[in-house]
Amino acid sequence: MAQEDPGQEPIGEDVRIASLQQRIAKAERQEQVRVGKTDEKADENNRLGNRVFAELIGGPAGGAIVGGFLDYLFGTRPWLLLAFLFLGIIVAFRNIIRISTKRPEQ
Repeated sequence: MAQEDPGQEPIGEDVRIASLQQRIAKAERQEQVRVGKTDEKADENNRLGNRVFAELIGGPAGGAIVGGFLDYLFGTRPWLLLAFLFLGIIVAFRNIIRISTKRPEQ
């Protein structure tokens, strides 16, 4: 007599399991959005763009403010204002070049 094991036959994909997996994936995506964990690469690029923008605005503005104040103190209008404004522009572009040539972290 041959002994036959009544083992389980493979069944097709269960619709309930597929539906459950889809709902779990959807819930995980919603949770990531809710807690703010989105695409980190896009966040890094956004931060980099904001930093470049801040350098473009802050460098010349800071130079103009310092130069204008020194002009007011020493009565040399507009020479120190122009000198510090151009110095602020040069520093801003130097910082932007340094930001753009920095190797990405891995």
